[in-house]
Amino acid sequence: MNFLIENWFLIVAALVSGGMLLYPLLVSGAQGGGLSPAEAVQLVNREKGVLIDVSEPEEFAKGHAVGARNVPFGQIEGHKQLPSNKALPLVLVCPTGARAGRAVGMLRKLGYEKAQVLAGGLKAWREANLPVEKTA
Repeated sequence: MNFLIENWFLIVAALVSGGMLLYPLLVSGAQGGGLSPAEAVQLVNREKGVLIDVSEPEEFAKGHAVGARNVPFGQIEGHKQLPSNKALPLVLVCPTGARAGRAVGMLRKLGYEKAQVLAGGLKAWREANLPVEKTA
């Protein structure tokens, strides 16, 4: 007990440093996690991940990540644009990431266990200066 009293500053320093190490984990969990744009690109390039944009067709036409497939949120179940191989990683995108976050849960129930959301949605994709295309 004497050791604790005499070295209280070491204990405080250990607790503070541990808290600082856990902070990023706690913050990403509170925000719902998700992939950064760079992580999404790596997933697509290295593991043959598929970009799925759950925006409505009008939103999709105004701008979407290059190579993304449009699967509107309300039509997810059984949509022909979803890959038949459920083992492929899916990166779900929408303008802000909110709809994509809900779509991840739906797709996981359908057997797509590697479905993940792009944190920040298309907005984050654009801020990372990644290519966006529009359809006529």
